[in-house]
Amino acid sequence: MADHKEYWSTEDDQGCIRISEDVVASIAALAASETEGVSGLYSSLTSDIVSFLSKKNISKGVRIEIGEEGTVRIEIGFLALFGHNICDVAKQVQQHVKASVESMTGLKVTEVNIHVGGVTFAPAPAAEEPAAGQEQG
Repeated sequence: MADHKEYWSTEDDQGCIRISEDVVASIAALAASETEGVSGLYSSLTSDIVSFLSKKNISKGVRIEIGEEGTVRIEIGFLALFGHNICDVAKQVQQHVKASVESMTGLKVTEVNIHVGGVTFAPAPAAEEPAAGQEQG
């Protein structure tokens, strides 16, 4: 069974350019995961079970719809890091993803829809252990 992949393509006097939706998804995923306050990407089990099993994890939690005339619609699910304002983080993700996709592909991003799947907590710092050879007393 072959994977159906959509491509955005354009032609000029030098040839044809084709960009896979997987490339756009990877750019969006990386931009979102690099945003401060994002703990990781989130993929809902019901809607993405097939894509989760068949694609690389880098674009897990990202859905791409390539439209007419070089437009793209993006949906991203992420886990917020506790202590950050979720609305501010979501707006920053939208801006960062839009800027990254547009600058790297030349596509026009029409929407970046955000789904916050949960909140995660930063791991507590490990208690310092005494250095070897030191006695406690």
